[in-house]
Amino acid sequence: MVDRMVSWTVVGFDSAWTDSAKAPGAVCAIRCDHRGQLSSSDPQLASFDQAFDFVAAEQSRCDVCIVALDQPTIVPNLGGMRPVDKVAASLISWLGGGVQPAYRSKKGMFDDDAPIWHFKQRLSASDDAEAARTADQGLFLIEVFPALALPSLEVAYFGRLLAPRYNPANRRRFRLPDWIGVTTMVHRHAFTLGLFSLATWATNASLISNPRKSDQDKLDAAICALIGMLWRSKDRTETIMVGNTELGYMIAPASPEVRSRLRTSAAAGNVPIDGV
Repeated sequence: MVDRMVSWTVVGFDSAWTDSAKAPGAVCAIRCDHRGQLSSSDPQLASFDQAFDFVAAEQSRCDVCIVALDQPTIVPNLGGMRPVDKVAASLISWLGGGVQPAYRSKKGMFDDDAPIWHFKQRLSASDDAEAARTADQGLFLIEVFPALALPSLEVAYFGRLLAPRYNPANRRRFRLPDWIGVTTMVHRHAFTLGLFSLATWATNASLISNPRKSDQDKLDAAICALIGMLWRSKDRTETIMVGNTELGYMIAPASPEVRSRLRTSAAAGNVPIDGV
C-alpha cells in the first residue's frame, strides 16, 4: 500500500495584466497526486474570471494549490519601481530585456479598480511564499516572472544580451529561432518531469511558423507553472525569493550564476534575498 502524500497543484497564470476580452491571459496546471505522480493540463486562454474558476476547480481536487502569477501581486508604491523590480531589472537589462514597473497610479493595471485586486480578493489566498513550499493544505498566490526564470531554466540565455526575444507582439524585436528555443526548453523540462502531454504541447507550439501574442501567453503560463512546481518541489538552494511580502517579491529558479548577480544587486539596494 502506498502512503498517502500531500497532493498539490500549481496553476501558472499569465494574466496579461489587464482584463481585455480581446486579449485574455492564459492558465496551465501542473499536478502532483497523493502517490507523487505528476500530470498537467495544456495551456489555455483565460480571463481573470475564467482563471478564478480554473483555480477553484483545481483546488477542489488537491490539498495545496499554488497560483503562480506573472503579474505583481503586492504593489504598495504610488509611483516609481518596487525594490524587487529594480533588482530584477539589473539582471534582465544585462540580458537585453526590460522590466515594466508596477505602481498604484498605473490605470487599469494597479489602480484601486484594477482586475488584479478583485482577483486577489475573490481568491483569498495566502501571500506567504515560503509556507507554500511546505504546507499540507491551503491556497497560495506567488508572483513569478518568466524573464527572470529563463536564464536559469536555459543556460544559453544567461549572458550579456542573450535574453530570448519571443514576444510576437513586438514584431521589430521578435525572432522565430528564440520562439523555437523557448518552446523547446519547455518541452525538455516537461519531458524530463514526465509531463508528456505538456511536452507534446510545447513541441507543437515550436512548429508554429507565425505565432501570435495568444500563443506566447499560453507559453508563459506553462513557464509560470514550471516555476511554481520547482518552488514547491525542488531543494531551496535551487530557487530564490527576491524582496518581501511588504514591498513585493518575485520567485524564480536560480542557477549559481543568476543567484550571484541578484545577490549583488539586492545588497546594493538593501533588498532581501530569501528573507535575509
